[in-house]
Amino acid sequence: MTDHLSVLAIIIPLLAAPLCVLVARGGGAWLVALVATWSSFFAAVALHAQVMDSGTVSYLLGGWAAPWGIEYRVDLLGSYVLLIVTAIAALVMCFARLSVEREIPEENHAQFYAALLLALAGLAGIITTGDAFNVFVFLEISSLASYALISMGKDRRALSAAFQYLVMGTIGATFILIGIGFLYMMTGTLNMQDLATRLPELTDTRTVRAGFAFLVVGIGLKLALFPLHLWLPNAYAYAPSVVSALLAATATKVAVYAMLRFMFTIFGVEFAFDAMPLGLILITLGMVAILTASLVAVFQENIKRLLAYSSVAQIGYIALGIGLASATGVTAAVLHLFNHALMKGALFLALGAVVYRIGVVSLHDFKGLGRHMPWTMAAIVIGGLSLIGVPPTAGFVSKWYLVLGVLEQNLWPLAVLILIGSFLALIYVWKIIEAAYLSTRDKKAAAVAEAPFSLLLPVWVLVGANLYFGIHTDLTVGVAERIANLLLGAGG
Repeated sequence: MTDHLSVLAIIIPLLAAPLCVLVARGGGAWLVALVATWSSFFAAVALHAQVMDSGTVSYLLGGWAAPWGIEYRVDLLGSYVLLIVTAIAALVMCFARLSVEREIPEENHAQFYAALLLALAGLAGIITTGDAFNVFVFLEISSLASYALISMGKDRRALSAAFQYLVMGTIGATFILIGIGFLYMMTGTLNMQDLATRLPELTDTRTVRAGFAFLVVGIGLKLALFPLHLWLPNAYAYAPSVVSALLAATATKVAVYAMLRFMFTIFGVEFAFDAMPLGLILITLGMVAILTASLVAVFQENIKRLLAYSSVAQIGYIALGIGLASATGVTAAVLHLFNHALMKGALFLALGAVVYRIGVVSLHDFKGLGRHMPWTMAAIVIGGLSLIGVPPTAGFVSKWYLVLGVLEQNLWPLAVLILIGSFLALIYVWKIIEAAYLSTRDKKAAAVAEAPFSLLLPVWVLVGANLYFGIHTDLTVGVAERIANLLLGAGG
């Protein structure tokens, strides 16, 4: 069984998706989805341990040797991101039962869980495949499932948000496919390791450079890198709570993985950051994203939309770290990939608990909730502190490394801008705290009780992880440093 771990993380949710539709009655679909997501998570845990012990794991599909056959190849970066994605999916599925009952019509439950599993299978496939074309295939699986999931939101605007995401996502996927096509035209291979071997002698050709440009733009769209982020705010704001949490914590992180995989492993640091101006582009767009998206978030009244713009800003921090192309910068980016998944997962699930009780997440309706939903509001406060980067939360650790990274390269104005971004985050988090704790609830409003335990448990697991990894940094920082060294070619 251990020989098949890299493919099990995909196969389990992929096979369970149609099973959800077959056992639709009496909560059977949720139970199948729950077992599938946790099984996928346990496979990811075992795979990560295997990679930590013995290095990169290669799985030849059908026994056909690479590069002629399709290879599933999982290194430390892949096992790390797969662990995050499957862990978030497993916790989200625990939260889903009551949340979905409240937000999704009963006749659509089975299809909803099936689409959720397909989205997970697609994301896991992007991470584990060693074939460039398969990245596109799994990207389409996860994207198509995501469009369907977003459209199931109660608000009619969910349909337009899903359509906007579909249009932008299709453009991004097309750019990625064209980029991969250009690389195949020049090398005659789709295997990532083979591409990495053959490309260095072809990097002076206009075809390879055009392929690089297409891949940067395509992945940037999927990543929601400013100014290619226009699909994200509406998608997060109007999707069902479970979907917002899953996409915010996993989808953009997998896009970051794809960026790291193509730019560092396939094209190489010298070509991507020296021959091509990727570093300057990512640093510039990252800083603009941090400032503008944070500023827009300050003026949002819908809390889900506020956190959506916050996600655009946090993606800016990750892009900045990658753009530095240094050991400390890439370490900060990989760390923030992990930490942002924890904080946004906790925050969006906590908002899901609020939706379960009062049905809305506007700032006005948050008034006085600190007294009525103390555990939920406390989770939002701690998640918000992590978003700002206050010690001892996980968000502080990655921002600390990011500041170290820019100071190493004597880019102190960027350090100032990072602090300004954190100050803007303080302002929009304070708006939520002020409404919840310092305002009184309308006397005419209906009484509100705390969210059920089954909703609070996954929220507080993620909140606890935010605090734990903010204090005990050896595990995350150690792995992130090893990944950065491997990506930069400095050994592991």
